[in-house]
Amino acid sequence: MLENCILLSLFAKENLAHMSEEQLNRYDRLINEPSNDWDIYYWATEAKPTPVEFDTDVMAMLREFAKNRNREQRLRQPDLEYLFEAPR
Repeated sequence: MLENCILLSLFAKENLAHMSEEQLNRYDRLINEPSNDWDIYYWATEAKPTPVEFDTDVMAMLREFAKNRNREQRLRQPDLEYLFEAPR
């Protein structure tokens, strides 16, 4: 679904390079285990409570990211060139 594609890809661009291996494993589990993409979106936007097994530091980071406190325009996924740049 487009909403998750935008949310998760922008979150990944901003955070993956700085996450620990354990956090990366939790992120991988989060994006691959739930069978319903809407669940991830609802948890990230706090429309529904996050189940205990997914309520981790990574989910807290995603929830904070979803709040978009800087009011950035998030209308499309990022270009993938960032994958080939050195981490900042």
